[in-house]
Parts: sequence; structure tokens; C-alpha cells
Amino acid sequence: MEQKIYAKIVKYVLVVFIVSVFFFPIYWTITMAFKPHMEWTSSAGEIHWIPKNPTLTNFTSLFQRKVSVVSPLASTAVRPIINSIIISVASTAFTMILGTLAAYGISRYKVAPNLPFMLLGLRMIPLAAIIVPVMVLWAYVGFIDTAHGLIILYALSTLPFAVLLMKTFFDEIPTELDEAAIVDGYSNWGAFTKFILPLAKGGISSTALFCFILNWSDFILALTLTDRKWSTIPVYLDKLQSGYVGKLYGPKAALALIAVIPPVIFGLLIQKYLVRGLTFGAVKK
Repeated sequence: MEQKIYAKIVKYVLVVFIVSVFFFPIYWTITMAFKPHMEWTSSAGEIHWIPKNPTLTNFTSLFQRKVSVVSPLASTAVRPIINSIIISVASTAFTMILGTLAAYGISRYKVAPNLPFMLLGLRMIPLAAIIVPVMVLWAYVGFIDTAHGLIILYALSTLPFAVLLMKTFFDEIPTELDEAAIVDGYSNWGAFTKFILPLAKGGISSTALFCFILNWSDFILALTLTDRKWSTIPVYLDKLQSGYVGKLYGPKAALALIAVIPPVIFGLLIQKYLVRGLTFGAVKK
């Protein structure tokens, strides 16, 4: 009996320790966002685990053009935030439209059944190996520092994931539903839009969230293919730690918290479909 109690205690202690290790960066980011300048740049080496004088200066500095110690950049974070929202939403929408149609065709009509894995194989190529040719091509066609230039690349880069995931979801929907709808007088397109798509809401939601997060967090493409007009949040975050402005840990933490908001809102909006989508096809009879 005592051994079981000790085993439970050890198990709970390990769980608490592991959870603490994984959640500590989140805790540190949250506290850093509310620390004043003197607490996140202590010259005496003192560590402030909890903000002694909580402030919103780190947040307000992101939206001020006034150059100061906390906000030495002339540009604000407003434009990068708007750019990230526009580019991520648009590229995710294009990815889901193309990926859903391609996945349905592959699943139902057995067209190029190995295509999803071939597309996924393209993602195995290191981005550093193709970024220079892409940059040269984009400069030639005038897509550097443009919204459509990033949207096209983001849509193409996440399309393999969308096709592979959506094909899995469509494979789990019986083909008899399509056949029954066609017998009732619906066209192939009508059967797809009226019956199959509503059943695949969970898969569409989880796949869209996955693609959105990939687009939202991209750094290399945005850094290489944008300059000022269409730079995104990751690029602006990099400016906050560049040598010529110092290590702006407070504003960086504040912007990191702001950057988390859109994916969280997206996840909350689709949460009723998300669990079903993530577990769809996990258990087969």
C-alpha cells in the first residue's frame, strides 16, 4: 500500500516538474512583457522573477513613433501585425481551396494516388537550398516586398500538408454518400459541396489552423523577400534584437504575446470542429 502511495507521489512530482519545464518559457515571456526597462536590463545581475513595478510601456512602445530607450525604432509594429494577418489569412485560404479540391479528386477518383507524398517530399528540401533561386526569380518578376509574392510562396509551401491531411479525411467518408447524392439528381460538384464538405468540417478546420500557424510563424521567407513595406511580425521581432538597437527583451515579449492572439482566436472559433478533425480517422474498425 505504501509503495503505491510513494509511486503516485513520484509520478505527480515528475508530472509537475515536466509541466513546469515546458511552461516556464511562457511564464517568463508573460512576466517579461510587463517588466519596466530597469528590470529586464539589470546591470547588477539581479533576476526579477516577478515584475516589481508592472507596466504597459513595452506594449505601448510598439505602437509609438517616438524614439526612446524602450522604443528605438522609428517604425511601429502596427504595419507588421496587419501584414501578417493579411498574408497569413489569404495564403491559408488559397491553400485550403486548392488543397481541398486536389485531395477530394485524389481520394475519390484515384488520380495520382502517390501525389500527396510526392508533394510532401518537396518539403524535405532544405529551404536554404532554394531560397536564393526563389529570391532571384521573385526579383525578376517584381514580387520582392509585395503581398502577393509572399502569399503565393506561403500557399505553395503549405499546400503539400493540406493535400495530404485532407485526403486522409476524405478517405474516411464513405463513397456511398457521393453515389447516393448523384442518384438523387445532384452533380458531382453538388454532391461535394452539399454533402461531403459539411462532413469534413473538422478536417478542414484543423488543417486550416495548421497551415495558418505555419504561415503566421514563418521567418526565413519573410526576411529574405520583404524589405519595409510588407515585413511581418517575425521580421519585426528580429529587429528588436539587432545589435544597433540593443536587446529589447521587454518589447519582444510584449509583441510575442500579441502574436499569439490570432492563432488562439482562430482555434477558439473552430474548437467545436477541432477535436473531431484532429482525431478523425484515428480509430478504424
